[in-house]
This record gives sequence, structure tokens and C-alpha cells, in this order.
Amino acid sequence: MSGKSHSVHLPVPKRGKDVDMTEGNIIRHIILFALPLLVGNIFQQLYNTVDTWVVGKFVSNEAYAAVGTVGPIINMLIGFFMGLSSGAGVVISQYYGAKRYDQVEKTVHTAITMTLILGVIFTGVGLGMTPFMLRLMKTPENVLPESTAYLTIYFSGILGLMLYNIGAGILRAVGDSQRPFYFLVVCAIMNTVLDLVFVLAFDMGVEGVALATILSQATSAVLVMATLLRTDECIKLRLRSLRLHWDMLKKIIRVGIPAAIQMAITSFSNIFVQSYINYFGDNCMSGWTTYAKVDQLLFLPMQSIALASTTFVGQNLGCNQVERARKGVSRALFLAICSTLILMVPVLIFAPNIVAFFNDKPEVVEYGSLLLRWMTPFYVLCCFNQVYSGALRGAGNSKAPMVIMLTSFVVFRQIYLFAMSQICNEIIPIAMSYPAGWLLCSTLTAIYYHKAQLGKTRLVEDR
Repeated sequence: MSGKSHSVHLPVPKRGKDVDMTEGNIIRHIILFALPLLVGNIFQQLYNTVDTWVVGKFVSNEAYAAVGTVGPIINMLIGFFMGLSSGAGVVISQYYGAKRYDQVEKTVHTAITMTLILGVIFTGVGLGMTPFMLRLMKTPENVLPESTAYLTIYFSGILGLMLYNIGAGILRAVGDSQRPFYFLVVCAIMNTVLDLVFVLAFDMGVEGVALATILSQATSAVLVMATLLRTDECIKLRLRSLRLHWDMLKKIIRVGIPAAIQMAITSFSNIFVQSYINYFGDNCMSGWTTYAKVDQLLFLPMQSIALASTTFVGQNLGCNQVERARKGVSRALFLAICSTLILMVPVLIFAPNIVAFFNDKPEVVEYGSLLLRWMTPFYVLCCFNQVYSGALRGAGNSKAPMVIMLTSFVVFRQIYLFAMSQICNEIIPIAMSYPAGWLLCSTLTAIYYHKAQLGKTRLVEDR
């Protein structure tokens, strides 16, 4: 790329929902960006949470275990895509901060074209790998049919989830976290209604909740794509302009591939973690399923704030404001720690009630409460690796977070699990592989961040 912009192709940015984070109050920017993202992500979690609640209350314990424990298999593909698409968000945010709106437009069309191609590939791969992965995870025979049915339908409609996530990522890269939130509210309500209709009215069981999920995800994709088609801002989608711009694709891959590899391999390693949990039977699997639902909610505030720091850092480094970017990271870390501590208290107090809400079988409540009360106090550790990794990715450096997270969440965790299974094969020592990995990851990430030069990597060119 020549580095020169041509004014005849330069879209005029219409100040609508997009937000310029290169000026103004830092904490205000982070909170206003993170809040709708947080609430939106809560609604996104409702997709699978409602699925598990409905099957836990109205189908069977086996169905509850099946829907709740297939996450690592789904996240192998979705995690890879989310990591790759994060590269598009970083490129867009840096060009947007640098006021290079023509390059923003090229990146948008490249990212969506890439998503359409990968959607077809991922559908085939997901359907093909399902039987092998379920066996690798040592899924019990009484749970296997339900897990297979859920994954088959889910992967058949995976393109909707991918299109929503890339579209929402584009909007967030220019500071708009509100419209993705609105779309998720609509679709979460739709998913809940369809779950109840398909399960209670049509007695479709696991197939019904899977179908409700993919229909809701398809709706969210239509809404976000319609927004990009109708906007007058620099992220406007023009169908005739859909193509791969190779210079932009290289930049997306440069940032996105390390994050994609990290997320996919971490999810793959979690299949082995799940196999250790499955060893204790379907009651333990169901208790772990409820813990996993709460785990996702506890992570949401820090993840939303971390994504805010990614966009904040990307925009400010795009215009070479390194010190402002660093201030944003420190404030984001403070907000993440405070919000996590606040959420931990009710989880510790009401653990049995939370588990019983999903599945009131006494053995399940016992396992779930035990896991929640042992694991929850350690979530504050994750704030450091989430926020610092988000900041590094916003600076275009996704290789360091990848190496650190793979070392902590894959290599170290698998060594820990193997050793613990030989020494003391009990559920709590096995489950503590997660906090042990969080501690190592946060320590290494904090050390690297404070030694790194945040402004060293820039994806945009000076004019």
C-alpha cells in the first residue's frame, strides 16, 4: 500500500453512533463503551443459558449435561473466528483513529468477505468433527445422543453467529457498542420464546433449543448487516464492493491469527479438561454445567472493559497518543477489578440457590455449590490478563498474549491436570487447574505489559 489517501474515495464520517476516543474524559469513554457491551454480552450468554435452563427443567438431566458441556467443541471454531475477527477490529480502530476513512472502508469489505468464506468452511468442519470430538471428550453413552443432536443443528447454522460477530466488531471498532446491544436484546428475547415454544409446545427437546439458538443468531446477523448497509458512516457496507483486499487481509491476519490460534488451542485443551470432569459422572457434569454458566457471567464485566481498552488503545495509537493509551489501560484495570469484586459476593452467598435454579437435583446442587465457592474468589486474577492482553492487541501485538495464554492455559494446565489426577483424583483439585492457570497467565502478562513499549506497533502508515 502506498500510504497515500485519495480524497475522491474518502467517505465523510457522519458523526452518528461512532465515538472518537482520542479526546475527552477517559473513564467516561471506557464506561460508556463497556456498559452496553456488558449488557449485550449478558443477553448473548442467555442464548446457551436459557437453552440449559429449559432442558434442565423440562427435558432431562442427560439433556442438561449434554447442552452444558459441549462448549469446548463449539468454542474451538468460534474461538478461532473470534480471534481472527479481532484483527479486523484492531485495524479498523487504528485507521479510524488516524482519520484514514478510505482504509476503514476497505477493511470492512475484506472482513465480511472473509467471514462469508469461513462460514461455509466452518459449517462443514463442525459437522465433520462432532463425533470424533465427543468421543475424545469421553462423553458418557447416556449423554452422547443428545450432545450429537445439539451440535449437528448448531453447526448447521453457525454462519449467522459469525456474521453477527464480525458486524458487531466493526461497529465497536468505531466506538459504537450500543446498536450491537440492542440487537442482542431482541434476539435473546426471541431465543427464550422459541425455546419454550419448541420444547413445551412441540416437545422437541434438545433439537428444539438448538433450533431456537440458530434462528435467533440468524436474526442478529440480519440486523447487524442491515445496519451496515444503511449507514452513511465510513463503515458502510456495499455489496458490490465485497472482495478481499490483500493488503488489508494481511494486516487482519497479522493481528488476528495469533489470537485465533490461542483461542482455538485453548478451547481444544478444554476438551481434555472436560474429559477429567466427565470421569465423575453425569451429576458432576451437570454441576460443572451450572458453574460454567456463572463463570461466563463473572467474566463478562472484565471482558467488556478489556474490549473497551482494545478499542481505546487502537484509536489513540492510531493518532500516536501513547501516554493517553496507557492511562486508559490503568483506568480499565481499576474498573475491571472493582466490578469483579462486587459480583463475587452474591455468588459466594447464594451458590446453592443459583445451582438449584438450573437443576435442583440434590447431587447436582452439591457439586455445583462446591465448585462455585472454591473457584469464585480467584476471578479477580483474570482482570489483569484480560485487560493487559486487550491493550496489547489494540496496539497490534497479539503474539505475546498468544504465547503467554497458550503456556498458561494449555501447557501448564495439562501438566497440572495429569499430575493431580495421579496424586489426588478428586473434583476440587482437578477444577483448581483453572485458578492455577489464571495466576500464571496474569503474572506473565503483567510483567510483559509493563516492560513493553505500547506504541511500538502501529498498523497504519503516516501520511
